[in-house]
Amino acid sequence: MTRTIKTGLAAILMLAISCKKENNTIHSIPVSVNSSSDAIAGKYSSVIIGTQKWMARNLDVTHYRNGDRIPQVQDPIKWMKLTTGAWCWFNNDSATGAFYGRLYNWYAVNDPRGLAPKGWHVPDGAEWDALSTFLSSKVGGKLKDTGTIESGTGVWHAPNSGATNESRFTGLPGGYRSNIDGSFYSIGYAGYWWTSGEKDPANAWFQKLFYTSRKLDSNSASKDVALSVRCIRD
Repeated sequence: MTRTIKTGLAAILMLAISCKKENNTIHSIPVSVNSSSDAIAGKYSSVIIGTQKWMARNLDVTHYRNGDRIPQVQDPIKWMKLTTGAWCWFNNDSATGAFYGRLYNWYAVNDPRGLAPKGWHVPDGAEWDALSTFLSSKVGGKLKDTGTIESGTGVWHAPNSGATNESRFTGLPGGYRSNIDGSFYSIGYAGYWWTSGEKDPANAWFQKLFYTSRKLDSNSASKDVALSVRCIRD
């Protein structure tokens, strides 16, 4: 089910399937990061999946690699007008940062100053494909953190189909920020991660995990949407 997030009402409907805004409750249940050492600046750890080494949590930086600050933009009107890199917390709530990481627009991902820490980069589509190929089947389930909100054991809404976290990727449903109204959607229901690749001048590719799916889906979004970022070792 490949769809493009376009400016207009369809964008909100596409990313907010079964995810009404009033249900965007943030459930801060601790997640165990099963990783293979390799601490990055005392903050990040990594997990080896096949021949790849991935960060074991979402990116949570406020500066580009060269030290320049990435602007935080809270105001929804300002967010909708952005054509340069920026970040936000889900619901502009700092409590989400330590758990889900920050959300970035694609302009930050593509900034030549480098969004990823030294020695890391934002994966392209081929690298996500390699991950899927290695995991072979039920890829989404192997990438998703286990448990459900309803059972009090996780942060995904039930049924969290097929979730085993067999890969130790610990994919979380961090939601997204819309480019239509600057509002936030889908936390608990879906996780979205930018790739480094463009679809066209207005859109870029992302990967998606969904609470009712065992798949890892590839879709495209407007570059001014805010999504999570997960980095891979150079």
